[in-house]
Order: sequence, then C-alpha cells, then structure tokens
Amino acid sequence: MSEDLPTTTADAVEPPVKKVGLVKAVGVLGIIGGVLLIVVGIVAWIGVTSQLTAENITIPDDAAAFQGQQVTGPVTAYVQADIINHHALEASGGKTYAELDQDDPVRATVMQASFLRASLFTSVVAYGVALFAAGMGVLAILFGWAIHRLASVPVVVKRTALAAE
Repeated sequence: MSEDLPTTTADAVEPPVKKVGLVKAVGVLGIIGGVLLIVVGIVAWIGVTSQLTAENITIPDDAAAFQGQQVTGPVTAYVQADIINHHALEASGGKTYAELDQDDPVRATVMQASFLRASLFTSVVAYGVALFAAGMGVLAILFGWAIHRLASVPVVVKRTALAAE
C-alpha cells in the first residue's frame, strides 16, 4: 500500500504576461479627464451664478417661495420664471403670446415675459449641465482609479497538487 505524501504548494505571484502600460495610461487619463470635468462644471456654475447675480433680480412677494431674495441659483431662477409667467397670464387674461391678437397692446408685455422666462430657464439648464459635467467627472475619476488599480495589481496564480493514488 502506498502512502499518500502530502504535497505542499505555495501561491506564486507573477507579473502579467501582457503589457498593461496602456491600461494604466487609460486609467490615468480617466482621472485627469474627471478632474477637468469637475473644474469645468465648477467654472460654469460660478459663471452662471455671477451673471444672474449681476442682473439684481429680486423675487416678488407673491412668488411661491424665496420672496424678497435675489435670483442667484437654479431654484430661485425657476421660481422667478414661474412668477413671471403668472404675472403675464394675469395681465393677458390667461392668454399666452400666441393666443393674443396681433394688435393687442398686452402682446408686447407677454412677449417680453416669455423672453425673460426663456432666459431664466436657460440658466436653469446651464446649472444642470454644469452639475452633470461635475458628476461625470467624479465617475471618470472613480473608473480611472479602478482601471489603474486593477492594472497595477499583480496576478496571483494558485497551484494545487493532486495526490497520486
């Protein structure tokens, strides 16, 4: 009868067979691109905020929220656009610009209100794009870090020995 001799094995740490330099570079580029996206998002946010603040728009007392405050961000811009619409509809008897007769003297006021609302909504969209860019920057940094980290980890090869019968 043959005795089974226990065979000992050790895990071997081996470098990857294929070159991973390009994978690491992609990871680093993802991190750099993410940082740039965050910076661009912040710059855009600050730019829109400074432009809105420079307009010195004060939310009227009959607005749904933020009465008496200055328009300086996406929420206050939205509230201001909403109250402009309310005032325009009130002045026109509930009619929009397209529904008013061409010779109606209120039509110019409603048209101007429409332009103001469009400008405010454009700033709201700009804030959304800035926030989206910054969010994508965070994701790019996370993905870049993960790719770079995975490419930097050595490969562990486990070998098991089968006992002979």
